[in-house]
Amino acid sequence: MPTPTCGKVEYGGEGRPDGLIVSDLPLQGDSAERSSQQEQAIRLILDQRGWKAGATPVAYQACDDSIAKTGLWDAATCRSNADAYLKDRQVLGVIGTYNSGCAAEEIPILNRGGVAMISPGNTAVCLTEPSKGCEGGQPASLYPSGTRNYSRVVPNDAFQGAALAEFAKQKGIANPFVLYASHDPTSTGQAENCRGAAQALGLTLGGYETWNQKAKSYASLFAKVKRSGADGVVLAGLIEQNGAQLIKDKLAVLGSNTELPLIAFDGFAQQATIDDSGSASKGMFASVPGDTPENLPAKGKALVNDLEGTTNGQPVEQFAPYAAEAAAVLLDAVAEAGTNRGGIAKAVLATRGGGGILHPYDIEPSGDPSVGPITVLRADSSFSRFGEVTPQPAVVRAARD
Repeated sequence: MPTPTCGKVEYGGEGRPDGLIVSDLPLQGDSAERSSQQEQAIRLILDQRGWKAGATPVAYQACDDSIAKTGLWDAATCRSNADAYLKDRQVLGVIGTYNSGCAAEEIPILNRGGVAMISPGNTAVCLTEPSKGCEGGQPASLYPSGTRNYSRVVPNDAFQGAALAEFAKQKGIANPFVLYASHDPTSTGQAENCRGAAQALGLTLGGYETWNQKAKSYASLFAKVKRSGADGVVLAGLIEQNGAQLIKDKLAVLGSNTELPLIAFDGFAQQATIDDSGSASKGMFASVPGDTPENLPAKGKALVNDLEGTTNGQPVEQFAPYAAEAAAVLLDAVAEAGTNRGGIAKAVLATRGGGGILHPYDIEPSGDPSVGPITVLRADSSFSRFGEVTPQPAVVRAARD
């Protein structure tokens, strides 16, 4: 790829490759370690398959959709990357993105050329299905050709919202206060799904407001939460959106997470939450779409074991096996369709049983997986990661809201 956001072309097979798969992930800021593990998981799948998809030898290139200034995904970079993938006929498919907002920038561009895109981390409902709060005519507006080219291997936020509302009810929370990151459609969508599910379960929201990502303090916001009488707080957004300060100020105003529970979407379910917010995160809960590495089938656990040898002592991130799964599904599609881009996208959407790293599922016509497990984990500062409080973290299987 000619774009400066991509690394070198990698190829470990014999002869010369006939095509290229790329990953598109945020490689800077708090996402760097998580994305690095996803890239390594993709390489492991390629190694296992001899860098071939059926009879087609394939190379790999890792691309970055974030910028140094913010450490976050960048809309202009996402569009530029997608343009480069579309124009380079060697690109057979894209593994990514991690952030749903970036996916919304890339999908319509890739859709014009029928380029397959399969995500290990996008959870916004509006990428695949109509929902309250969808902007700009999504999802239909994302597919100008009228034919779907996008899929994902993780459940969407309708599953997460329903699961978190159910979990809050199980914890005895009757009046949760929902906070979501300002000016972020993904966070808004998460909050909407959680609010709808909570109301359906008979919970009464203590409040529903945004947090300013650039604020220096959230003391006044949590003072408002306290006045509302809320008995729990739900966060929809990312730790990168000034989440550490949010968590610290929650502790200062409302007390520990044992005194008043703090529950968050998957954007907080990463090591950076503990590292950046310290003891203030102790005892908070966070959901993750899908199963944890410990709860994968034998093939998935074997991959996690291989990954552990490459992480420099860091725990395997939740989304790393999902990147491996996305790679396996894409390679299976290339094995079926060869280098025909439209055929590859069609084959991905016809996936039955999955790629083998996860428990079996089908990819539905919308692009969503047919199975949507949601795992709720607890953070503890005495552990290096989420989910070590119990040997088998609770799994909530949520129906679509």
